[in-house]
Amino acid sequence: MGQLTAANITTTFFGTLNFAPLLGAFISDTYLGRFRTLAYGSFFSFLGMLGLTLSASLPALKPPGCNQTTQIGEHCNSPSTLQLSVLYLSLGFLTIGGGAIRPCSLPFGVDQFDMTDEKSRKGLYSYYNWYYGTTAAALVFSLTIVVYIQNDISWPIGFGIPTFFMFMSIIALFMGTRLYVHVPPEGSIFTGIAQVLVASFKKRRLELPYPHDINQQELLLYNARTRGNRIFRLPLTSQFSFLNKSAIVRDVDINDDGSARNLWELCSIQQIEELKCLIRIVPICLSGIMCFIVLTQQFTYTILQALTMDCHLGAHFEIPAASVISISFIALSVFIPIYDRLLVPMARRFTGVESGITLLQRQGVGLVLFPISMMVAGLMERKRRNSALSNGGISPMSVFWLAPQLVLMGIAEAFNAVGQIEFYNKQFPEHMLTLAGSLFYVTLGGASYLSTALANITKKITSRDGHKSWLTQDINRSELDYYFYLIALLGVLNVFYFLMCSHYYQYKSMSLHAEESMTIQTKVETDADAEINIDRDAHNN
Repeated sequence: MGQLTAANITTTFFGTLNFAPLLGAFISDTYLGRFRTLAYGSFFSFLGMLGLTLSASLPALKPPGCNQTTQIGEHCNSPSTLQLSVLYLSLGFLTIGGGAIRPCSLPFGVDQFDMTDEKSRKGLYSYYNWYYGTTAAALVFSLTIVVYIQNDISWPIGFGIPTFFMFMSIIALFMGTRLYVHVPPEGSIFTGIAQVLVASFKKRRLELPYPHDINQQELLLYNARTRGNRIFRLPLTSQFSFLNKSAIVRDVDINDDGSARNLWELCSIQQIEELKCLIRIVPICLSGIMCFIVLTQQFTYTILQALTMDCHLGAHFEIPAASVISISFIALSVFIPIYDRLLVPMARRFTGVESGITLLQRQGVGLVLFPISMMVAGLMERKRRNSALSNGGISPMSVFWLAPQLVLMGIAEAFNAVGQIEFYNKQFPEHMLTLAGSLFYVTLGGASYLSTALANITKKITSRDGHKSWLTQDINRSELDYYFYLIALLGVLNVFYFLMCSHYYQYKSMSLHAEESMTIQTKVETDADAEINIDRDAHNN
């Protein structure tokens, strides 16, 4: 394929792959549950990898090599319909698999921890770090060994290795089937969100009881039983109080057994607070997009920089340009155990916080480090460009001059990206954890599209009135350092935005809801001596 066609297909694939978890989260929560969704996703991912391996191996599934003897005019032979079909079908299977695995793998692991046990809770803090750390280690393996095999040895072997690992992961997943805690699907969260919005709008003219005393108000609003014994009951809060009106009980809202007659007119306090959690999280989530824009931009241009530098490691071995960014993942993989085993216990002694520092503080440290990494990248780019222009376009500088910015970026990612994952999984309600898992990848997808838009806008604005654009096809004639400084400035503004959001953010407060300790009145008696679960007269007064 031509470079433009290949780039468009790749961009479309990764964009779709990052948004697919939203659909996967919906299917998991509504129909299949996390384990079954994971199982189906693993199977589809294996089929996708198998298809890619076959397309690179079988002569009938790949076009002939593109060289002088196979060119027609100035173009290579185009792939056939069958060859394209196998490629697109494989990418489609990978998209389905990724959409199922990405939102469910981490929450399914969280399901295995008992949040009522202190030792288990401490184990959960480490679980988030090690989950992301092992993922980063896998990326290092992919960007070094697998890339080297594909470029210099064999594409079939290069695709066959991850295909084999995917097959082994399916076996490993099913080996523990009888040991897992299986949380059944509990219905779509989107329906509950819509019900709260509709009910609060319908009751917008009603007055809340005890508007200045949230504890008294909670006693008079509809507070239904939570679903399952792993759900933490969320207490009523005064923030976004207009939503509380959806739990105001009118005579026509309650059945004789105490249940809601119409879920689109009466919602529980639990539903309301779950929606509030989502509303509070979204502004924090938007700040995370900027850090992924930094990652996307720096990874893209780091490869272009490496192509104009000395990539030799020793006298005979040359590092593939695409493998240079693995320095960032190596830094991340090395730093996470240091953070988990050394820095967290040290910080815990001073702060008293079980995780060392709070979830928002961890993200904030990463957001501060990202602009610093871009400033370092800008300084290094000026040095590289001057060296390349003085030596005919190829700089004699070692590619390891790019290591400082990549190491800084890896440490920043260890703080912010891992912090985001932990933040979403701890601040979302329990049955929204698959949405939490998908939100991280949606943020990645949004950052990819915004990165493209930022580059296009910068290129258009800086090339006005005949000026030389900061971004050109020839990296040595670009002003890439100015572009890095611009991203650093945006990162600084993002830090101030994050601080403002953090100031107004309220952490989720919760208490474990023990079903057996609650007395739920299943029938409203008319006898004066009977206990009334919902005192309608008091509420009407």
